[in-house]
Amino acid sequence: MDSSAPTASVTQNDGLGWQSDIIADLIKQYGFPFITLNPGASYRGLHDSLVNHNGDEPPMLLCQHEKIAVQIAHGYAKASGQPLAVIVHNVVGLLHATMGIYYAYTDRAPVFVIGATGPMDEGKRRPRVDWAHSANVQGTQIRDYVKWDYQPGGMGGVVDSFARAYSIMMTEPQGPIYMCYDAALQEAPLSEPIALPSLKSTKTPSRIAPDPAALEEAADRLVAADWPVLVPQFVGRDKNGYSDMVALAETLGAPVADTQWRLNFPTEHSLDMRMNRDVFKQADLITLLDCRDWERPTHENDRINRTLKPLFPEHCEWLDIGFADIEISKWATDYQRFPECAQRVLADTALALPALTSIIGKRARDDAKLARKITERGQAVAEMHDAQRAKWREQAKVDWDASPITLPRLATEVWNKIQHEDWVLTTNAFEDWALKLWDFDTPYRWPGKALGTGTQIGMATGVALAHRGTGRLVVDCQTDGDLLFDVGALWFAAKHKVPFLCVMHNNRAYYNDWEHQITVARQRGTPVERAYIGMDIMDPAPDFSTIARGFGWYAEGPIEDAKDIASALDRAIAQVKSGVPALIDIITQHAG
Repeated sequence: MDSSAPTASVTQNDGLGWQSDIIADLIKQYGFPFITLNPGASYRGLHDSLVNHNGDEPPMLLCQHEKIAVQIAHGYAKASGQPLAVIVHNVVGLLHATMGIYYAYTDRAPVFVIGATGPMDEGKRRPRVDWAHSANVQGTQIRDYVKWDYQPGGMGGVVDSFARAYSIMMTEPQGPIYMCYDAALQEAPLSEPIALPSLKSTKTPSRIAPDPAALEEAADRLVAADWPVLVPQFVGRDKNGYSDMVALAETLGAPVADTQWRLNFPTEHSLDMRMNRDVFKQADLITLLDCRDWERPTHENDRINRTLKPLFPEHCEWLDIGFADIEISKWATDYQRFPECAQRVLADTALALPALTSIIGKRARDDAKLARKITERGQAVAEMHDAQRAKWREQAKVDWDASPITLPRLATEVWNKIQHEDWVLTTNAFEDWALKLWDFDTPYRWPGKALGTGTQIGMATGVALAHRGTGRLVVDCQTDGDLLFDVGALWFAAKHKVPFLCVMHNNRAYYNDWEHQITVARQRGTPVERAYIGMDIMDPAPDFSTIARGFGWYAEGPIEDAKDIASALDRAIAQVKSGVPALIDIITQHAG
């Protein structure tokens, strides 16, 4: 007899329902649009309540892996600003989910993760399985990279902790939380009515406003600078962040070096100087805006010797406006090196940027000399911007007809087909070539840069889910190694009718790491031609179009001749518009 099988006994509940009904009520009341999950017996009580007490509202969306479930929620939150609820099974489901939770934390994405544990009352545990799947304190597995975790000891703590968890998750800087519910608690009958939070009660507190005196001082520094450079990282996570950045940059006539963790600034704007290292050469003030990733854009990185060389002059000062050290991890150092700044302003940029723009705008109106300096600087930046964009367009033509296909050629072919559509790009921006060649003219075009391998297809699916039903054409530049991590996500898109265009950047390798091995080989004088060992995805080369068709997708490829891309895209886009996800497998050159 299988000791893990459910028993046939029935417990009477005196008509009040089940304790898991209260958790289901909370999920519904807090307005989560979907629940992503992989099933598990530890939350069978809650699952039944979601199906029968809630009537599958919000809908449960079945995923093939817990990490995929979290990543879909991660992508959805980045694209929409709304969190999803994610449910993961016990210890083992949580262990599967950890990588997705960690990336959501480092990317500041709000995800409401719900877990469960076997009964904490040892007398109620089934032999073996409930013991193996119960931790003394389950939340310790992810405590260092969630904003908060909690396991209520009884129904008296369920409602209060749920409300607190939602508030913590959505308070900036946002991030995932984890709530763990005892299986026995879920499955027990209600002994008395439980009151839910009042609908009049606010779900989250107000934003962190800047100190007015500090903001005036920041304005002093910005208007006094001859070449201030603005460096935003998470500004674009707010619905108005993109337009706020445009207003501040135009009012100041300052270049913007977008770190691209979100789409903070339009690519074709004359003040856009992303990925242009020359912009820092004459900087006398660099302003970090909700930014911790400050060294990457402002330094030359010697990867082999692990040294950094500043791109800015020695006299350059720094100004920081953002969340400083609020909610930094005690475990991972994703907060990076501590910046030495002349001034640091603790504030949400959603409030600080409009206020700062207003102060600087008034000063420019009252000071003709300042206004002239701003205009002249803006013109100088525009010339640099135009020269850089022209240079990228010329670089894109190199090896235009090569086989395997170059990334610039692929990005151009896709752009030619989508530029007149209402399009959205998901994560990987064709290794930055989309940002160099396309016109990102509105905030929702792109939710921000790709993260590590084993994250992209899940997040891309979440982005597509967020835009489902809007009429927008969602495009995913999908790397081959990443898809092999989470190929089950393809089934999710077909099952739940989430149509998007998946364009494979298939270089048949984990080339980012391969490139590192080439660097080491050159430094050590070992054979560069052996760097591929343990890196290539060949012999056999996966047939991604066949894999996708097996999951219910429309698919073509592999395509090795660039002349065949355009017609394949036409057919695939037609399928996506009809409601079917489509994959085009393109064999590309190695590109780091």
